[in-house]
Amino acid sequence: MTRGGAVAVVGGGIIGLSIAWRLLRGGADVVVLDDGEPGAWFVAAGMLAPGGEAAYEEPYLARLLELSNERWPSFAAELGVDVGYDDAGTLSLAMTADDLADAARVWTRQKLPLLRPSELREREPALSPRVRAGVYAAAERQVDPRRVVAALRERLAGRIVHKRIDELSEVDAATVIVAAGCGTAALTGLPVRPVKGQVLRLRGEPGLLRHVLDAAVDGRHVYLVPRRDGEIVVGATQEERTDRTVTAGGVHDLLRAALELVPDLAECSLVETTVGHRPGTPDNAPLLGRLGDDGRVIVAAGHHRNGVLLAPITADLIAGLVLDGVADPLLDHFAPGRF
Repeated sequence: MTRGGAVAVVGGGIIGLSIAWRLLRGGADVVVLDDGEPGAWFVAAGMLAPGGEAAYEEPYLARLLELSNERWPSFAAELGVDVGYDDAGTLSLAMTADDLADAARVWTRQKLPLLRPSELREREPALSPRVRAGVYAAAERQVDPRRVVAALRERLAGRIVHKRIDELSEVDAATVIVAAGCGTAALTGLPVRPVKGQVLRLRGEPGLLRHVLDAAVDGRHVYLVPRRDGEIVVGATQEERTDRTVTAGGVHDLLRAALELVPDLAECSLVETTVGHRPGTPDNAPLLGRLGDDGRVIVAAGHHRNGVLLAPITADLIAGLVLDGVADPLLDHFAPGRF
């Protein structure tokens, strides 16, 4: 790799690969440097859900999430293969009166009509009769991140180099894009921390669930993401820890909430337990843009819980910065220099 006009992307997760694909399509000479370790994308359920209380508290982040969600249909179509894209929508649910009181704040902001238990079970017959209320978010979607990454790797064949980068001085390229997830901290000094999440995968008869379920169950948040082949992803814990241990308590808490919500899940097989680390920042918004005075290093990291959702717009914004040399005004709100 020569310095010339080459672009090196450090990190072969869904963010780094999406950026590299956009750059390649734009005519750039691009290489991806990947250490081979599965990142947060490998564990992620793939919910494309731009709503939520945290997003509404940060209007620029909310806008970024909404814009990226709008781009996912075309992004998935451009990949040209089945990546598990599904636009059936999400049912957000509350099991108890206390759960409903907490969820109502978000639902009110989303301006979604409240559905009665009977209306919810018309959409999802497998729901527990204990579910008190919910809303239907038609704009929320899902993809399978593992399929997305496989498709991106195929399109970048020959441009992915399996190499661990410990210092950016090792990278000989005119432009270096750091999309290394939690590893971004060691490479740049930026405050990106690992946030542990435990996730389960069940397998049962296809069709048990029709929608993504995002629920509060006796004070515990749980989501169920059904795939067409019968897989159901159950997640996720959120722990300020760095270990990769699957704990009995984490599995128990997730399964208990999932079974309370959908009792028929008791007949499913538990086929996988995984741990990942979301790359969090102090404000849990991503770091996007140039780092330092010479403009050689660009950062695209710190997406926390929204890495899959934000892949299309991150790719567009960073590719535009490299190919056109023009920073979209949106980037001002996510500049790495804010910390």
